[in-house]
Amino acid sequence: YVAAVYEHESVLSPNPTALVDRQSALELMGRNLDIYEQQVVAAARQGAQIIVFPEDGIHGFNFTRSSIYPYLDFILHSDFVKWNPCREPYLFNDTEVLQRLSCMALKNKIFLVANLGTKQPCEHTDPHCPLDGRYQFNTNVAFSDDGMLVATYRKHNLYFEYAFDTPPEPDYKMFDTPFAGKFGMFTCFDILFFEPAVNLIRQYNLKQIVYPTAWMNQLPLLAAVEFQQAFATAFNINILAANIHHPILGMSGSGIYTPVKSFIYHNMESYGGKLIVAEIPVITTDFKTKLKKTPGRVSGKGNEQLPPLFYAEMMYDNFTFVPVWGEKGEVQACANTLCCYLHYWRAVFTDELYALGVFDGLHTVHGTYYVQACALVKCGGLSFSTCGQEVTDATSLTGFQLWGNMSTPYIFPLLLTSGITLDFPDHMGWKNNHYFMSKNRTSSGLLTAALYGRWYEKD
Repeated sequence: YVAAVYEHESVLSPNPTALVDRQSALELMGRNLDIYEQQVVAAARQGAQIIVFPEDGIHGFNFTRSSIYPYLDFILHSDFVKWNPCREPYLFNDTEVLQRLSCMALKNKIFLVANLGTKQPCEHTDPHCPLDGRYQFNTNVAFSDDGMLVATYRKHNLYFEYAFDTPPEPDYKMFDTPFAGKFGMFTCFDILFFEPAVNLIRQYNLKQIVYPTAWMNQLPLLAAVEFQQAFATAFNINILAANIHHPILGMSGSGIYTPVKSFIYHNMESYGGKLIVAEIPVITTDFKTKLKKTPGRVSGKGNEQLPPLFYAEMMYDNFTFVPVWGEKGEVQACANTLCCYLHYWRAVFTDELYALGVFDGLHTVHGTYYVQACALVKCGGLSFSTCGQEVTDATSLTGFQLWGNMSTPYIFPLLLTSGITLDFPDHMGWKNNHYFMSKNRTSSGLLTAALYGRWYEKD
Protein backbone atom coordinates (compact mmCIF):
# COMPACT_ATOMS: atom_id res chain seq x y z
CA TYR A 1 0.00 0.00 0.00
CA VAL A 2 1.06 3.62 -0.37
CA ALA A 3 1.52 5.54 2.87
CA ALA A 4 2.36 9.16 3.63
CA VAL A 5 3.63 10.95 6.73
CA TYR A 6 4.09 14.68 7.04
CA GLU A 7 6.76 16.26 9.24
CA HIS A 8 5.12 19.57 10.04
CA GLU A 9 6.70 22.82 11.15
CA SER A 10 3.75 24.15 13.09
CA VAL A 11 2.70 27.75 13.36
CA LEU A 12 3.05 28.29 17.11
CA SER A 13 1.28 30.69 19.42
CA PRO A 14 3.70 33.51 20.34
CA ASN A 15 2.48 33.25 23.92
CA PRO A 16 0.98 29.84 24.72
CA THR A 17 0.26 30.64 28.38
CA ALA A 18 -1.93 33.64 27.48
CA LEU A 19 -5.69 33.13 27.73
CA VAL A 20 -7.40 33.62 24.37
CA ASP A 21 -10.94 33.14 23.08
CA ARG A 22 -12.08 30.23 20.92
CA GLN A 23 -12.08 32.41 17.80
CA SER A 24 -8.38 33.33 18.16
CA ALA A 25 -7.53 29.71 18.92
CA LEU A 26 -9.37 28.57 15.78
CA GLU A 27 -7.54 31.18 13.74
CA LEU A 28 -4.12 29.90 14.81
CA MET A 29 -5.13 26.25 14.33
CA GLY A 30 -6.64 27.17 10.95
CA ARG A 31 -3.20 28.24 9.72
CA ASN A 32 -1.82 24.80 10.53
CA LEU A 33 -4.87 23.06 9.05
CA ASP A 34 -4.40 25.03 5.80
CA ILE A 35 -0.93 23.44 5.49
CA TYR A 36 -2.39 20.00 6.36
CA GLU A 37 -4.93 20.45 3.59
CA GLN A 38 -2.24 21.17 0.97
CA GLN A 39 -0.27 18.13 2.09
CA VAL A 40 -3.31 15.82 1.97
CA VAL A 41 -3.94 16.93 -1.61
CA ALA A 42 -0.26 16.38 -2.51
CA ALA A 43 -0.19 12.93 -0.86
CA ALA A 44 -3.43 11.83 -2.54
CA ARG A 45 -2.04 12.92 -5.91
CA GLN A 46 0.90 10.58 -5.31
CA GLY A 47 -1.49 7.72 -4.66
CA ALA A 48 -1.30 7.67 -0.84
CA GLN A 49 -4.08 5.70 0.83
CA ILE A 50 -3.30 6.93 4.34
CA ILE A 51 -1.57 10.01 5.75
CA VAL A 52 -0.30 10.64 9.30
CA PHE A 53 0.33 14.05 10.91
CA PRO A 54 2.44 14.73 14.04
CA GLU A 55 1.60 15.22 17.69
CA ASP A 56 0.85 18.84 18.71
CA GLY A 57 0.90 19.82 15.03
CA ILE A 58 -2.39 21.73 15.06
CA HIS A 59 -2.18 23.69 18.34
CA GLY A 60 1.50 23.64 19.30
CA PHE A 61 2.78 23.19 22.86
CA ASN A 62 3.83 24.73 26.20
CA PHE A 63 0.29 25.55 27.29
CA THR A 64 -1.10 25.55 30.81
CA ARG A 65 -4.23 23.62 31.67
CA SER A 66 -6.38 26.74 31.33
CA SER A 67 -4.60 28.37 28.37
CA ILE A 68 -5.07 25.29 26.15
CA TYR A 69 -8.81 25.15 26.83
CA PRO A 70 -9.95 27.31 23.86
CA TYR A 71 -7.93 25.04 21.54
CA LEU A 72 -9.75 21.87 22.56
CA ASP A 73 -12.40 20.14 20.46
CA PHE A 74 -15.21 18.20 22.09
CA ILE A 75 -15.16 14.49 21.43
CA LEU A 76 -16.96 11.46 22.80
CA HIS A 77 -14.33 8.78 23.30
CA SER A 78 -16.68 5.96 22.58
CA ASP A 79 -16.60 3.10 20.13
CA PHE A 80 -20.38 3.29 19.85
CA VAL A 81 -20.71 6.72 18.27
CA LYS A 82 -20.87 6.53 14.49
CA TRP A 83 -20.12 10.05 13.35
CA ASN A 84 -18.97 11.79 10.21
CA PRO A 85 -17.99 15.33 11.29
CA CYS A 86 -17.81 16.60 7.70
CA ARG A 87 -21.32 15.41 6.83
CA GLU A 88 -22.87 15.97 10.29
CA PRO A 89 -21.18 19.09 11.67
CA TYR A 90 -24.29 19.99 13.70
CA LEU A 91 -24.15 16.96 16.06
CA PHE A 92 -21.76 18.46 18.62
CA ASN A 93 -20.48 21.93 19.48
CA ASP A 94 -16.78 22.85 19.41
CA THR A 95 -15.80 20.37 16.72
CA GLU A 96 -14.43 22.74 14.06
CA VAL A 97 -11.02 21.03 13.91
CA LEU A 98 -12.55 17.56 13.63
CA GLN A 99 -14.84 18.80 10.86
CA ARG A 100 -11.94 20.13 8.81
CA LEU A 101 -9.91 16.93 9.21
CA SER A 102 -12.93 14.81 8.33
CA CYS A 103 -13.57 16.87 5.18
CA MET A 104 -9.91 16.53 4.10
CA ALA A 105 -10.21 12.75 4.34
CA LEU A 106 -13.54 12.72 2.51
CA LYS A 107 -12.58 15.11 -0.30
CA ASN A 108 -9.32 13.35 -1.02
CA LYS A 109 -10.60 9.80 -0.44
CA ILE A 110 -7.78 9.05 1.99
CA PHE A 111 -7.46 7.66 5.52
CA LEU A 112 -6.17 10.43 7.76
CA VAL A 113 -4.60 10.36 11.24
CA ALA A 114 -3.99 13.55 13.22
CA ASN A 115 -3.40 14.66 16.80
CA LEU A 116 -5.33 17.37 18.63
CA GLY A 117 -6.40 18.43 22.10
CA THR A 118 -9.84 17.30 23.22
CA LYS A 119 -12.15 17.97 26.14
CA GLN A 120 -14.82 15.93 27.83
CA PRO A 121 -16.97 17.07 30.75
CA CYS A 122 -17.08 14.73 33.76
CA GLU A 123 -19.19 14.34 36.87
CA HIS A 124 -17.80 14.88 40.35
CA THR A 125 -19.09 11.41 41.17
CA ASP A 126 -16.30 10.17 38.89
CA PRO A 127 -13.31 9.64 41.22
CA HIS A 128 -10.87 10.59 38.43
CA CYS A 129 -12.69 13.77 37.42
CA PRO A 130 -10.36 16.81 37.65
CA LEU A 131 -11.40 19.68 39.93
CA ASP A 132 -12.46 21.89 37.02
CA GLY A 133 -15.04 19.28 35.96
CA ARG A 134 -13.51 18.28 32.66
CA TYR A 135 -10.97 15.94 31.16
CA GLN A 136 -8.41 17.31 28.74
CA PHE A 137 -6.70 14.72 26.56
CA ASN A 138 -3.86 14.58 24.09
CA THR A 139 -5.77 12.73 21.38
CA ASN A 140 -5.12 10.98 18.07
CA VAL A 141 -8.04 10.71 15.68
CA ALA A 142 -8.35 8.49 12.60
CA PHE A 143 -10.75 9.15 9.75
CA SER A 144 -11.67 6.72 6.99
CA ASP A 145 -11.57 7.73 3.34
CA ASP A 146 -15.22 8.82 3.52
CA GLY A 147 -14.65 11.11 6.50
CA MET A 148 -15.99 8.80 9.24
CA LEU A 149 -14.31 9.12 12.63
CA VAL A 150 -13.12 5.52 13.03
CA ALA A 151 -10.87 5.70 16.13
CA THR A 152 -9.79 8.03 18.92
CA TYR A 153 -6.78 7.36 21.12
CA ARG A 154 -5.88 9.30 24.28
CA LYS A 155 -2.16 9.49 25.05
CA HIS A 156 -1.29 7.46 28.12
CA ASN A 157 2.35 8.31 28.85
CA LEU A 158 2.40 12.08 29.04
CA TYR A 159 5.77 13.81 28.77
CA PHE A 160 5.62 16.87 31.07
CA GLU A 161 2.26 17.86 29.55
CA TYR A 162 0.60 19.69 32.39
CA ALA A 163 -2.29 20.80 30.19
CA PHE A 164 -3.47 17.21 29.72
CA ASP A 165 -4.91 14.38 31.81
CA THR A 166 -3.92 10.71 31.69
CA PRO A 167 -6.93 8.59 30.77
CA PRO A 168 -8.17 6.40 33.67
CA GLU A 169 -7.40 3.22 31.65
CA PRO A 170 -5.00 2.69 28.76
CA ASP A 171 -6.75 2.88 25.37
CA TYR A 172 -6.20 0.03 22.92
CA LYS A 173 -7.31 1.63 19.69
CA MET A 174 -7.40 0.22 16.17
CA PHE A 175 -9.10 0.92 12.89
CA ASP A 176 -9.63 -1.22 9.83
CA THR A 177 -8.53 -0.39 6.30
CA PRO A 178 -9.36 -2.16 3.02
CA PHE A 179 -5.71 -1.97 1.87
CA ALA A 180 -3.68 -3.17 4.88
CA GLY A 181 -6.04 -4.55 7.49
CA LYS A 182 -5.88 -3.27 11.05
CA PHE A 183 -3.80 -0.29 12.21
CA GLY A 184 -3.07 0.40 15.87
CA MET A 185 -2.11 3.79 17.27
CA PHE A 186 -0.25 5.42 20.12
CA THR A 187 1.68 8.66 20.63
CA CYS A 188 5.28 9.80 21.16
CA PHE A 189 6.53 8.79 24.67
CA ASP A 190 4.15 5.80 24.65
CA ILE A 191 6.67 3.95 22.46
CA LEU A 192 9.01 3.43 25.43
CA PHE A 193 6.43 1.68 27.64
CA PHE A 194 4.60 -1.62 27.85
CA GLU A 195 1.18 0.04 28.22
CA PRO A 196 -0.43 0.53 25.88
CA ALA A 197 2.05 0.25 22.98
CA VAL A 198 3.60 -3.19 23.43
CA ASN A 199 0.48 -4.74 24.88
CA LEU A 200 -1.63 -3.45 21.98
CA ILE A 201 0.69 -4.96 19.37
CA ARG A 202 1.00 -8.30 21.18
CA GLN A 203 -2.61 -8.74 22.19
CA TYR A 204 -4.07 -7.94 18.78
CA ASN A 205 -1.13 -9.22 16.73
CA LEU A 206 -0.95 -5.89 14.89
CA LYS A 207 1.32 -5.41 11.89
CA GLN A 208 0.70 -1.73 11.10
CA ILE A 209 1.07 1.21 13.50
CA VAL A 210 0.39 4.92 13.02
CA TYR A 211 2.49 7.07 15.30
CA PRO A 212 2.14 10.85 15.72
CA THR A 213 5.04 12.23 17.78
CA ALA A 214 6.71 15.44 18.94
CA TRP A 215 10.09 13.90 19.74
CA MET A 216 13.19 15.68 20.94
CA ASN A 217 16.19 13.82 19.59
CA GLN A 218 18.58 12.50 22.16
CA LEU A 219 21.75 10.94 20.86
CA PRO A 220 23.38 8.50 20.95
CA LEU A 221 20.52 6.08 21.74
CA LEU A 222 17.20 7.90 21.33
CA ALA A 223 17.20 9.86 18.08
CA ALA A 224 13.67 9.71 16.61
CA VAL A 225 14.47 7.82 13.40
CA GLU A 226 16.87 5.49 15.20
CA PHE A 227 14.30 4.33 17.75
CA GLN A 228 11.38 4.30 15.32
CA GLN A 229 13.30 1.91 13.07
CA ALA A 230 14.42 -0.25 16.01
CA PHE A 231 10.80 -0.56 17.14
CA ALA A 232 9.62 -1.64 13.69
CA THR A 233 12.45 -4.18 13.52
CA ALA A 234 11.94 -5.53 17.04
CA PHE A 235 8.22 -6.16 16.57
CA ASN A 236 8.37 -7.00 12.87
CA ILE A 237 5.80 -4.35 11.96
CA ASN A 238 5.32 -1.33 9.73
CA ILE A 239 5.31 2.07 11.44
CA LEU A 240 4.13 5.33 9.93
CA ALA A 241 5.78 7.93 12.16
CA ALA A 242 5.16 11.67 11.81
CA ASN A 243 7.30 14.00 13.93
CA ILE A 244 7.03 17.73 14.32
CA HIS A 245 9.77 19.89 12.74
CA HIS A 246 11.35 22.37 15.15
CA PRO A 247 15.14 21.97 14.91
CA ILE A 248 15.65 24.71 17.48
CA LEU A 249 13.89 22.42 19.99
CA GLY A 250 15.79 19.35 18.74
CA MET A 251 12.70 18.03 16.96
CA SER A 252 12.96 16.30 13.60
CA GLY A 253 12.87 12.72 12.38
CA SER A 254 9.93 11.03 10.67
CA GLY A 255 9.60 8.00 8.49
CA ILE A 256 7.79 5.07 7.00
CA TYR A 257 9.42 1.93 8.38
CA THR A 258 9.24 -1.74 7.54
CA PRO A 259 11.33 -4.39 9.32
CA VAL A 260 13.79 -4.39 6.40
CA LYS A 261 13.61 -0.94 4.82
CA SER A 262 13.04 2.65 5.93
CA PHE A 263 12.10 5.88 4.21
CA ILE A 264 13.20 8.60 6.60
CA TYR A 265 13.60 12.33 6.98
CA HIS A 266 15.88 13.90 9.58
CA ASN A 267 16.94 17.49 9.12
CA MET A 268 18.20 19.76 11.89
CA GLU A 269 19.53 22.41 9.48
CA SER A 270 16.62 23.85 7.54
CA TYR A 271 13.05 24.93 8.16
CA GLY A 272 9.72 23.95 6.65
CA GLY A 273 7.77 20.70 6.54
CA LYS A 274 8.44 17.51 4.60
CA LEU A 275 6.06 15.02 3.01
CA ILE A 276 7.27 11.41 2.73
CA VAL A 277 5.33 9.04 0.48
CA ALA A 278 6.36 5.40 0.07
CA GLU A 279 4.96 2.12 -1.11
CA ILE A 280 5.45 -0.65 1.44
CA PRO A 281 4.40 -4.28 1.71
CA VAL A 282 1.50 -5.31 3.93
CA ILE A 283 2.97 -7.57 6.62
CA THR A 284 0.72 -10.55 7.17
CA THR A 285 2.88 -13.14 8.89
CA ASP A 286 5.88 -13.21 11.17
CA PHE A 287 9.00 -13.71 9.18
CA LYS A 288 11.71 -15.18 11.35
CA THR A 289 14.68 -13.17 12.52
CA LYS A 290 17.73 -14.19 10.54
CA LEU A 291 19.84 -16.31 12.86
CA LYS A 292 23.46 -17.15 12.44
CA LYS A 293 25.95 -19.24 14.34
CA THR A 294 26.55 -17.88 17.80
CA PRO A 295 29.49 -15.50 18.16
CA GLY A 296 32.45 -17.04 19.97
CA ARG A 297 33.06 -16.16 23.59
CA VAL A 298 35.83 -13.73 24.39
CA SER A 299 38.70 -15.78 25.77
CA GLY A 300 41.25 -14.27 28.15
CA LYS A 301 44.65 -15.21 26.77
CA GLY A 302 46.20 -14.69 30.17
CA ASN A 303 49.00 -12.19 29.97
CA GLU A 304 47.68 -9.64 27.46
CA GLN A 305 46.83 -6.14 28.65
CA LEU A 306 43.05 -5.72 29.00
CA PRO A 307 41.82 -2.23 28.11
CA PRO A 308 40.81 -0.17 31.17
CA LEU A 309 37.20 0.14 32.33
CA PHE A 310 35.95 3.69 32.86
CA TYR A 311 32.68 5.40 33.72
CA ALA A 312 30.94 8.22 31.86
CA GLU A 313 27.48 9.70 31.69
CA MET A 314 25.41 8.84 28.62
CA MET A 315 21.75 9.87 28.28
CA TYR A 316 21.85 10.87 31.99
CA ASP A 317 22.82 7.34 33.01
CA ASN A 318 26.14 6.20 34.45
CA PHE A 319 27.51 3.75 31.90
CA THR A 320 30.43 1.40 32.40
CA PHE A 321 32.70 1.70 29.34
CA VAL A 322 35.64 -0.07 27.83
CA PRO A 323 37.59 1.62 24.99
CA VAL A 324 37.55 0.01 21.55
CA TRP A 325 41.09 0.44 20.25
CA GLY A 326 42.97 -0.72 17.18
CA GLU A 327 41.82 -2.10 13.86
CA LYS A 328 40.18 -5.18 15.32
CA GLY A 329 39.71 -6.95 18.59
CA GLU A 330 37.40 -8.27 21.28
CA VAL A 331 36.24 -6.51 24.42
CA GLN A 332 33.69 -7.09 27.14
CA ALA A 333 32.17 -5.13 30.00
CA CYS A 334 29.58 -5.86 32.69
CA ALA A 335 27.24 -3.89 34.94
CA ASN A 336 24.88 -5.49 37.47
CA THR A 337 23.67 -8.73 35.84
CA LEU A 338 24.35 -7.62 32.27
CA CYS A 339 27.53 -8.53 30.39
CA CYS A 340 28.14 -7.22 26.88
CA TYR A 341 30.64 -8.61 24.39
CA LEU A 342 31.97 -7.05 21.22
CA HIS A 343 34.03 -8.48 18.39
CA TYR A 344 34.97 -5.71 15.94
CA TRP A 345 36.95 -4.96 12.80
CA ARG A 346 37.36 -1.65 11.02
CA ALA A 347 37.37 -1.57 7.23
CA VAL A 348 38.46 2.05 7.31
CA PHE A 349 40.66 2.79 10.30
CA THR A 350 40.62 6.34 11.68
CA ASP A 351 41.82 7.86 14.92
CA GLU A 352 38.25 8.27 16.21
CA LEU A 353 37.68 6.93 19.72
CA TYR A 354 34.94 4.32 20.17
CA ALA A 355 33.82 2.62 23.36
CA LEU A 356 31.53 -0.23 24.41
CA GLY A 357 29.13 0.93 27.12
CA VAL A 358 26.94 -1.13 29.45
CA PHE A 359 24.03 0.01 31.59
CA ASP A 360 21.64 -2.15 33.60
CA GLY A 361 19.43 -0.02 35.81
CA LEU A 362 16.56 2.37 36.30
CA HIS A 363 16.69 5.47 34.12
CA THR A 364 15.22 8.36 36.15
CA VAL A 365 15.66 11.62 34.20
CA HIS A 366 12.71 12.84 32.04
CA GLY A 367 10.76 9.68 32.82
CA THR A 368 11.38 6.55 34.85
CA TYR A 369 12.01 3.26 33.06
CA TYR A 370 14.35 0.30 33.38
CA VAL A 371 17.00 -0.10 30.68
CA GLN A 372 19.49 -2.84 29.82
CA ALA A 373 21.82 -1.55 27.14
CA CYS A 374 24.92 -2.76 25.30
CA ALA A 375 26.12 0.15 23.17
CA LEU A 376 29.07 0.63 20.87
CA VAL A 377 29.32 4.41 20.43
CA LYS A 378 31.63 6.91 18.83
CA CYS A 379 32.94 9.28 21.50
CA GLY A 380 32.80 13.07 21.15
CA GLY A 381 36.58 13.42 21.20
CA LEU A 382 39.68 11.43 22.04
CA SER A 383 39.39 11.47 25.82
CA PHE A 384 37.32 8.97 27.82
CA SER A 385 35.17 11.75 29.31
CA THR A 386 33.73 12.46 25.82
CA CYS A 387 32.17 9.00 25.50
CA GLY A 388 28.39 9.26 25.66
CA GLN A 389 28.27 12.72 24.11
CA GLU A 390 25.98 13.57 21.19
CA VAL A 391 27.86 12.94 17.94
CA THR A 392 26.43 13.24 14.43
CA ASP A 393 29.36 12.46 12.12
CA ALA A 394 31.83 9.59 11.82
CA THR A 395 34.11 8.15 9.15
CA SER A 396 35.07 4.74 10.53
CA LEU A 397 33.45 1.91 8.53
CA THR A 398 33.05 -0.87 11.02
CA GLY A 399 32.03 -4.51 11.15
CA PHE A 400 30.98 -6.05 14.44
CA GLN A 401 29.28 -8.75 16.42
CA LEU A 402 27.66 -7.42 19.57
CA TRP A 403 25.93 -9.60 22.13
CA GLY A 404 24.73 -9.56 25.72
CA ASN A 405 23.00 -11.78 28.27
CA MET A 406 19.83 -9.68 28.35
CA SER A 407 17.17 -10.48 30.97
CA THR A 408 14.27 -9.10 28.92
CA PRO A 409 12.81 -10.32 25.61
CA TYR A 410 12.25 -6.72 24.48
CA ILE A 411 15.42 -5.71 22.66
CA PHE A 412 15.55 -2.79 20.23
CA PRO A 413 18.47 -3.04 17.80
CA LEU A 414 19.88 0.43 17.09
CA LEU A 415 22.20 1.04 14.14
CA LEU A 416 22.89 4.69 13.39
CA THR A 417 25.45 5.96 10.89
CA SER A 418 27.04 9.28 10.01
CA GLY A 419 24.71 12.22 9.37
CA ILE A 420 21.89 10.50 11.32
CA THR A 421 21.29 7.88 8.64
CA LEU A 422 20.15 4.31 9.27
CA ASP A 423 21.65 0.93 8.56
CA PHE A 424 20.23 -2.55 9.13
CA PRO A 425 22.00 -5.40 10.93
CA ASP A 426 22.92 -8.42 8.75
CA HIS A 427 21.80 -10.81 11.48
CA MET A 428 20.23 -10.58 14.90
CA GLY A 429 18.36 -12.74 17.33
CA TRP A 430 18.64 -14.99 20.38
CA LYS A 431 21.25 -17.68 20.77
CA ASN A 432 22.11 -19.47 24.04
CA ASN A 433 20.39 -16.89 26.27
CA HIS A 434 22.25 -14.05 24.57
CA TYR A 435 20.81 -11.54 22.14
CA PHE A 436 23.15 -10.56 19.33
CA MET A 437 23.38 -8.46 16.24
CA SER A 438 26.06 -8.43 13.61
CA LYS A 439 27.10 -6.35 10.62
CA ASN A 440 29.85 -7.19 8.16
CA ARG A 441 30.53 -3.54 7.43
CA THR A 442 28.48 -0.37 7.94
CA SER A 443 27.47 1.59 4.85
CA SER A 444 28.93 4.78 6.29
CA GLY A 445 30.75 5.91 9.45
CA LEU A 446 29.39 4.22 12.57
CA LEU A 447 27.78 6.40 15.25
CA THR A 448 25.89 3.85 17.38
CA ALA A 449 25.41 0.10 17.33
CA ALA A 450 23.38 -0.88 20.34
CA LEU A 451 21.07 -3.43 21.89
CA TYR A 452 18.60 -1.31 23.83
CA GLY A 453 16.65 -3.55 26.17
CA ARG A 454 13.54 -2.47 28.03
CA TRP A 455 12.80 -4.47 31.18
CA TYR A 456 9.21 -3.32 31.65
CA GLU A 457 8.53 -5.33 34.81
CA LYS A 458 11.19 -3.34 36.67
CA ASP A 459 9.77 0.10 35.87
